[in-house]
Amino acid sequence: MASPLHGKTLAVIGDPIEHSLSPVIQQAMLDALGLDCTYGRIRVPAGTVRDWLPGAASLGLGGFNATMPHKTDLVPLMDELSADARMYRSVNTVVLRDGRLLGFNTDGEGFLRSLHDSGIDPHGRRVVIFGAGGASRSVVLKLAAVGVERITVCCRTPDKAAELVAASPSVRAADMSRASTDAALADADLFINGTPLGMQGVGVDFESFTFLDALPASAPVCDLIYRPLKTSLLREAEARGHLAVNGLGMLIHQAILALEHFAAMELDAETMKAAVMTRLLPVLEQTS
Repeated sequence: MASPLHGKTLAVIGDPIEHSLSPVIQQAMLDALGLDCTYGRIRVPAGTVRDWLPGAASLGLGGFNATMPHKTDLVPLMDELSADARMYRSVNTVVLRDGRLLGFNTDGEGFLRSLHDSGIDPHGRRVVIFGAGGASRSVVLKLAAVGVERITVCCRTPDKAAELVAASPSVRAADMSRASTDAALADADLFINGTPLGMQGVGVDFESFTFLDALPASAPVCDLIYRPLKTSLLREAEARGHLAVNGLGMLIHQAILALEHFAAMELDAETMKAAVMTRLLPVLEQTS
């Protein structure tokens, strides 16, 4: 059976879009699969995705990924949404097929797969996450859906935390005071940083990492950041004996899942990861 991507193109849309790694990742996989399909970047200014969408098919697109600021704007524009896209109210993958727009979100499942790669089973764990926006929301809701015992969301925006608490009985909220974070971390089996602190280009990092002293040494520390590959948080965590996991696995796995939707086929994750890492690591090492 011919691939639905035959003669088509793929792209990532966003604003800004110049620094997206999706073309590197997706093209590596497309080439490894021998698919005659190219993947590019399209700048779609904020607030204009509704106007841009009707012309997407005329560009020869078989599908596209979406990054900031379009993920939530795409939700009401889809003909069909996956269960995860409905749960997160966010779309990061759109398939154009038979004149219909199919919306998916692969972020949460991508994170789960990255945990499993590191030997971490989140089921029954007590999790603490800093931050409640962006990718954090997908991670929290996915973890809640797969049976963690409890997720404590520590953030400075009570409204965002309250929304997550309302979505699942296993989610609770805490503020970012030292007393609150220490209490949450002392009882945690897994800690996740979902804030941009420590990200390349942000220019702001954690003022202190002594909060890690409250975390049991057996608890892994995950940072959703992948630029740099090893943040200050992960270095400090390793120095304290924690298993440290960066966001690269999540980035790659969510892309593999997206390509499975585009190509309408199941992919061998290990083969795809190997193809991606060959091209992606030199790029990340240049910019880290």
